[in-house]
Amino acid sequence: MNSGLQDGAMALRELALNGLRQGNVVLAEQYFAQLLEVAPDDVEALQFLASRHFQRGDASRAMAMLQAAAKAHPDNANTLHQLGATQMAAGDLPGAAASLRRCLDRAPDHFVARLRLGNVLEQLGDTHGALLAYFGAVNTAQSQGRWMSDATTAAGLQEAVKHAMRFIDAGRHRTFDAVLEPLRQRYGRSELARVEQCLAIYLGAQPANLPDPRQKPKFLYFPGVPSQAYYPTSRFPWQAELEAATDMVREELRAVLAENDTLQPFLGEQSTEQLEGYLGASGSTAAAWDAYFFYRHGERFDEHHARCPRTSALIDSLPLVRIADHGPEILFSVLRPGTHILPHRGVTNTRLVTHLPLIVPPDCAINVGGELHEWKEGRCVTFDDTFEHEAWNRSDATRVIVLMDSWNPDLTEVERVAVTDLVEAIGVFNRASEVPVPAG
Repeated sequence: MNSGLQDGAMALRELALNGLRQGNVVLAEQYFAQLLEVAPDDVEALQFLASRHFQRGDASRAMAMLQAAAKAHPDNANTLHQLGATQMAAGDLPGAAASLRRCLDRAPDHFVARLRLGNVLEQLGDTHGALLAYFGAVNTAQSQGRWMSDATTAAGLQEAVKHAMRFIDAGRHRTFDAVLEPLRQRYGRSELARVEQCLAIYLGAQPANLPDPRQKPKFLYFPGVPSQAYYPTSRFPWQAELEAATDMVREELRAVLAENDTLQPFLGEQSTEQLEGYLGASGSTAAAWDAYFFYRHGERFDEHHARCPRTSALIDSLPLVRIADHGPEILFSVLRPGTHILPHRGVTNTRLVTHLPLIVPPDCAINVGGELHEWKEGRCVTFDDTFEHEAWNRSDATRVIVLMDSWNPDLTEVERVAVTDLVEAIGVFNRASEVPVPAG
């Protein structure tokens, strides 16, 4: 477009927008129509004129204009959303689904488009696809402070959002109940009574009624087990073997520490600003919490196992929590001088956290639920990290422990199997609906 045409197009756009500012939709339409004669691919003009044609009942012309806009501007998510909504209203459900999916490919956080996709899929009979789309829509919206109530939901969407929430409640219950059914058939319903209650709490069907106000799991609360900050070593017979191997594990640790570049930040690569609220420093040196992972969210670090073969053999002989994308979680946890791991909570009380202290300078401790514990080299400590907890190293030397998770000993073997299946199913469901999966 030459400069003269560009100037003309800009003038027409301003006249159209000025008409809108004045509330004169007819005048705006006239100028946008003139703009389209000068610039046939102008996306703003095509979108506006398409909406006007649709309001007058001419859906076919509206779709033609929006398809032209989508062809000229294939990455414009708003055009694809408008096209999908128009196709949906016109009864072209397969076309609407395709357009809305293209919109979401370009703008995954477009929760209204995802809500509409759920409605389209529901009408097409794809119940599971609709459930995933609705769940993703509501979670994305609520993560941005929307759809929390009528006050945070556009009036025109309130009924659709409420319908989606009812659909989600029924669909998730049906989905996760089906995960437990084979276990009911195999072990009997009574063996799964606490798991059934755990699922009901997760789905919001009943309150958690936590017995200790200090305990607040971020993801999954398992009822009917004692709430306590620390657990005695006697509950974990395997810890005797772990403690007896302290010198051997520490020897392999020292070889790792000599190669400092093998460590990585436990919280990932983040700026000082991003670490605020997670780490604090008691001195002038920057806070640092490093890790040498043997397992991270269930992923095995083969190179690290090969580098520490005796520690690896010991670790793999232990009764570990094995849940896809969650466990085991085992590492050398390296807390640098002056570092304070600020108060935080874990995701579930179905598993506990064990520390085997290897190098502990003075003035290092952990506080779980207001109960202080000072590490002692070679002596395991196990705690429930769904209680608020913090740890610090106020010395001028590095503190190192083995950090690992293990099953809560108050779960039965059947309950452990059920929790594994249930958590993995929740992970699969969340990923399919593009909702973040709680780690732990």
